[in-house]
Amino acid sequence: MPQDPYELLGVARDADADTIKKAYRKLARQLHPDVNPDPATQDRFKEVTAAYEVLSDPQKRAAFDRGGDAFGGFAGGQGAGFSFTDIMDAFFGGQGGPGAGRGPRSRVRRGQDALIRVEIELAEAAFGVSQELKVDTAVVCTTCHGDGAAPGSHPVPCETCRGQGEVAHVQRSFLGEVRTLRPCAACRGFGTIIPDPCRECSGDGRVRSRRTLTIKIPAGVDTGTRVQLAEEGEVGPGGGPAGDLYVEIHVAPHETFTRHGNDLHCTVTLPMTAAALGTTLTLPTLEADVEDGAGSGVETSFELEVPAGTQSGAETVLRGRGVPGLRGGRGDLVVTTIVETPGRLDARQEELLRELARLRDEERPTGQVKAQQKSVFGRLFGH
Repeated sequence: MPQDPYELLGVARDADADTIKKAYRKLARQLHPDVNPDPATQDRFKEVTAAYEVLSDPQKRAAFDRGGDAFGGFAGGQGAGFSFTDIMDAFFGGQGGPGAGRGPRSRVRRGQDALIRVEIELAEAAFGVSQELKVDTAVVCTTCHGDGAAPGSHPVPCETCRGQGEVAHVQRSFLGEVRTLRPCAACRGFGTIIPDPCRECSGDGRVRSRRTLTIKIPAGVDTGTRVQLAEEGEVGPGGGPAGDLYVEIHVAPHETFTRHGNDLHCTVTLPMTAAALGTTLTLPTLEADVEDGAGSGVETSFELEVPAGTQSGAETVLRGRGVPGLRGGRGDLVVTTIVETPGRLDARQEELLRELARLRDEERPTGQVKAQQKSVFGRLFGH
């Protein structure tokens, strides 16, 4: 068989590493025993793999280009050492090469996001507020500054993996020697060992600490809204960058108003006589709950005209007196009127009401019974 690895992979002698890798991937997909079980194809797969092992290693490639033996005595059927990760690379597009592996992993990693919940008043949710929060998160260790090593010491290369973070495990198979790379157990894949860990953080590079943050809650938030504070979460291992802090809002119930989206609803109860004759009510606005609202020129109350003959359940919509929206605009205030019927009457009051009923010819009211209105589907289908 030809012993030229360039011919085996079908690449030019000046081909770069990416071209060589692409050529090997293409051939491996065609020749792998799981795809093509023909015995002759298995030998061809071994040859291609051995050629890739040579050309992907800069030292072996340079030795061959200088006239050396590319395969070190390899002859068809004898097997060749290659990395199992190379086969996976060919099929799944990995970036590893023979002997390359993934290398040592960094001790420095991004921290996790954190979540805290804050309860605020309805007026604060409507108009925005700044609050100081106590948060308990991981912060950079001030003793080792995130390095993890005690002052005066530093991490040293792992003697087991020689700083690579991985060790090779070789197994025999029908394809020859299959080499797999696994994280080094001695250094846990970091490639370095901390012989004298920091006593403050036990080598983690971070400690837990309570700190105070000032958060600005925008106008228009509602229960469930989350405010994001970038890089105010947990500091990562090794003093890595902090995650984000999310503040979840919970709006406390209000004694007067209830909120539906950006609209506010309230209920006023009137005596029967006031509803019949009409009246004017003074109602508070939500701005009345804002600290120092009365002294800042903000309208803290308004006059509501109740027309004569108002029925119980009537709604009055006041435009633009609701909650500001997060994206602009403002909702409405919906006032529902409940007419209260007197429960106890003295003799004079009862006499006057009976006189009123006589004048209105309502001494023996028969009432009005109305059929329940059909739904749209009922009217369409006769139900």
